[in-house]
Amino acid sequence: MKTTRLFAAALLIAGSVTTLHLAQAQQMQGIQRTDLIKNELSVPGHEAVQVRVDIEPGTTSIKHSHPGEEIAYVLEGSLEYQLDGRAPVTLQAGQALFIPAGVAHVAKNVGTTKASELATYIVSNDAPLLVPVK
Repeated sequence: MKTTRLFAAALLIAGSVTTLHLAQAQQMQGIQRTDLIKNELSVPGHEAVQVRVDIEPGTTSIKHSHPGEEIAYVLEGSLEYQLDGRAPVTLQAGQALFIPAGVAHVAKNVGTTKASELATYIVSNDAPLLVPVK
């Protein structure tokens, strides 16, 4: 029983480190993520997380998904979102997009200046916020 718990803890730590490295790698590649707020919801086991994501011109995120819903609101610039199974959509400042839980996607700054989005996530408390997809 203790071995199982230790193994589970090791996997959790490894997953957290991988996610941290992924976030740091994205920041070094023209994407800066600023965590704004994280708060438990009245729905047990769920929380709201809000972040600002700044993306340099021509930069594309890695393909990823989230363990819950995302609402992406473009604050400035022009961002193209490619969700699996859908045609790409380009949003300008003031436009928003709903991304269902678990849907793999990428975001790309298709403008000539920095683009920024306000991303709001409704997710499970203990799940990693970003899950890389091959």
